Amino acid sequence: MKKKKIIIRILIILAAILFILAGAFLIYVLKYYKADATAQDVYSTYSESIEVGKDYTVFYPEPNKNKNTGLIFYPGGKVEETAYAPIMNKLSSEGITCVLIKMPFRLAVFDVNAADGIMEKFPEITSWYMGGHSLGGAMASSYAVEHSKEVTGLILLAAYPVSKSDIPAVIIYGSEDKVLNRDKLKGLTGLVEIQGGNHAQFGNYGFQKGDGTASISSEEQQMETVKAIVEFISKKP
Repeated sequence: MKKKKIIIRILIILAAILFILAGAFLIYVLKYYKADATAQDVYSTYSESIEVGKDYTVFYPEPNKNKNTGLIFYPGGKVEETAYAPIMNKLSSEGITCVLIKMPFRLAVFDVNAADGIMEKFPEITSWYMGGHSLGGAMASSYAVEHSKEVTGLILLAAYPVSKSDIPAVIIYGSEDKVLNRDKLKGLTGLVEIQGGNHAQFGNYGFQKGDGTASISSEEQQMETVKAIVEFISKKP
């Protein structure tokens, strides 16, 4: 009987610990960076070229553009994926079909393989790039390494590869970024620094805690980013 009481007490303690951990996790994930009005307006202004699905949104190029290039994009950690609608839309206007992924709890670490099955849905695309911002970029690079035969290149915004690979990559970051660990960029090639840019302005979700103050607008930062991405893609082997 005494042993039974001890077991019950242990189970109660464990249940209490799990309850506290679950509560802490919910508090953590429910506080996230929300897309601003500019990002939300993209969906209504360009509704004819945007397809919103359950797990991802597709930004299609204009009808007269070449449609053989695609980008699968993982959003930054704790950032509403719709915050990247402006930069995805800008890239699609350059002829790139962009697939913006919606992540569980807005954390790419919970679904590194979110890109599975997407490429097969677009048989007309012959060159696929994996990309992402911050944590999303790290997870996109992890996916690319495991699917190197299917991925033409990596597009990382304020991020760095999690492991070495032969996959061509462009790493774009702002000069005022105070979130990115610059030490991780040492020895890497394909670096593009945007003067005046910061960590958060690759998306449209406002200022990020710990970030530096940008001296250019998010529009300018994104235009410079698109320019660098287009140049990178134009050099594909």
